[in-house]
Amino acid sequence: MAGLPDSLSGQDVGFVSLSSSVGNLSFAYLTIKDRIPQILTKVIDTLHRHKSEFFEKHGEKGMEAEKKAISLLSKLRNELQTDKPIVPLVEKFVDTDIWNQYLEYQQSLLNESDGKPRWFLSPWLFVECYMYRRIHEAIIQSPPIDDFDVFKESKDQNFFESQQSIIALCTYLQELMKTIEDLEDNQLKDEFFKVLQISLWGNKCDLSLSGGDTSSQKTNIISSLKDLKPFILVNDMEHLWSLLSNCKKTRERASITRVDIILDNSGFELITDLVLADFLLSSKLATEIHFYGKTIPWFVSDTTIHDFNWLIKQLKHSNHKWMSKCGVNWENHIKMGRWVYLDHMFWTLPHEFSAMSQVAPDLHAELQKAHLILFKGDLNYRKLTGDRKWEFTIPFHQALNGFHPAPLCSIRTLKAEVQVGLQPGQAEQLSASDPSWMTSGKYGIFQFDGPL
Repeated sequence: MAGLPDSLSGQDVGFVSLSSSVGNLSFAYLTIKDRIPQILTKVIDTLHRHKSEFFEKHGEKGMEAEKKAISLLSKLRNELQTDKPIVPLVEKFVDTDIWNQYLEYQQSLLNESDGKPRWFLSPWLFVECYMYRRIHEAIIQSPPIDDFDVFKESKDQNFFESQQSIIALCTYLQELMKTIEDLEDNQLKDEFFKVLQISLWGNKCDLSLSGGDTSSQKTNIISSLKDLKPFILVNDMEHLWSLLSNCKKTRERASITRVDIILDNSGFELITDLVLADFLLSSKLATEIHFYGKTIPWFVSDTTIHDFNWLIKQLKHSNHKWMSKCGVNWENHIKMGRWVYLDHMFWTLPHEFSAMSQVAPDLHAELQKAHLILFKGDLNYRKLTGDRKWEFTIPFHQALNGFHPAPLCSIRTLKAEVQVGLQPGQAEQLSASDPSWMTSGKYGIFQFDGPL
């Protein structure tokens, strides 16, 4: 790890960016101090509100389990707010040993005077992931409610509150499907850029950023694309078109072009990703899409297999004809094997992606089979770059620290104080005109690292 910049952490009380004004509180510090306790409070409240449901389903055992889970989560909140040492996981689960080994590794990085890893001392990426893993531990330690998704309610709410935007997207897609085979190359390219931008701005809907409060999409994203274009800070869409259109032209009749999408949020963002995936198949820019989601509820709104299946079912049973048509088509893609949903415990570990080949060699080998990997959202970007204090102009390839299973692209709106690959002076200009540019979700990137 020699030569890499330090990790972002809650120790950074002042804004860490080189170009920032002095005296601002860092986003990492505010997340650990305010946002994470707020999310824990909401989780506890969610369990309280489902008390009668647990009783109806499980009787007294359900009531006891709810009390136990709340007690464990209250203890966790107290540990966090008083900056207690981070403790090993105790409940046996598929990833428990790997987590505890990683905690030992964090301990090994500290000086003796630092003592044990703590909430405000340790890397922000680690402690934030650890908090969500501890929420899961509290639930699995509390049978018979051990399969309860504490975030499901807010994920579903995001979907229902975004209905008008979802209708607009499904209508747009189905209208496009009628003519897609007749489009000239330059028209197809324009439509490809459009669905990419829809997927980018869909990433604004992040419940962990809003502390679990609603963050639905209420405006028609398609009509906003032109106005949003100046807010794309790194725009490598041309590289994506070049790669995939070349695959299409040179593909043998029976061969495959596979695009992997590493998903972020459920709800509206997932719809935008599925619209992109459907377009890739219909345009023949790809023949197969692999989606990767999370194995456990994660960062409030991240997609699990239950969210993925639930959302497609909701569309299929919608009384709006184009929503329903999307649901039917998407279910068919799954049945025919053109869409494949996968998950892997690595996505809910605290490791940066440069460690994947050691920690999850099976996943790394699988990703190497893709022609292109799209990494959606902020957490994936933080893990791609190691969530470090990189200078803004450092090349993306360098920040990836050797991680390159296949050509890859980050599609994210900025919600954390890490960004690389900018032009000289670009960050300073942004900081002068908009001090919160790195964390507001207002700006976006398509950042590509191409064939080696």
